[in-house]
Amino acid sequence: MKVYDGSQTEQESVGQPERKKVGIAEYAVTTDEAVLTTSGLGSCIGVALYDPDSNTAGLVHVMLPRHDEGEGARAKFADTGVEVLLEEMERAGAQRRSMEAKIAGGSDMLDFSENGSSIGSRNAAIVRETLAANDVPILGEDVGGDYGRSLRLKAATGDLIVKSASQGTATL
Repeated sequence: MKVYDGSQTEQESVGQPERKKVGIAEYAVTTDEAVLTTSGLGSCIGVALYDPDSNTAGLVHVMLPRHDEGEGARAKFADTGVEVLLEEMERAGAQRRSMEAKIAGGSDMLDFSENGSSIGSRNAAIVRETLAANDVPILGEDVGGDYGRSLRLKAATGDLIVKSASQGTATL
């Protein structure tokens, strides 16, 4: 199975910004020109935040909608994952009033919900709700469908590159 994680060969990476991988239920924040990456977004959502004023970028890979529905790290859940990323961005020098969001993922890869919304659509709804409650606008999104995605957040520009096997590559 080919994984679209945006990785490069050693020869391609010479002179390129550092890549920092973000796993499931993890987040990363940077103030340098690193590229934050995550892969394996099915029903999971990748939330990318960028503050152009402080040149601070962050990425979280959330797995489930609400912290009260399970156990684990705050970054595992859409509600608390967005909150922890906002907090860490501020610790790094970002201002909430100038942050911008881009989101991707939330597919209905395996929909086991007979009486309600899928995990992917619930994740997307909670991410949107939490960002709105914190007055962070969503400038771009690639959400839904029935396919997986991988992401690269370019910290120098705030561009979010979304790759999928079936849909190709898009820049948000």
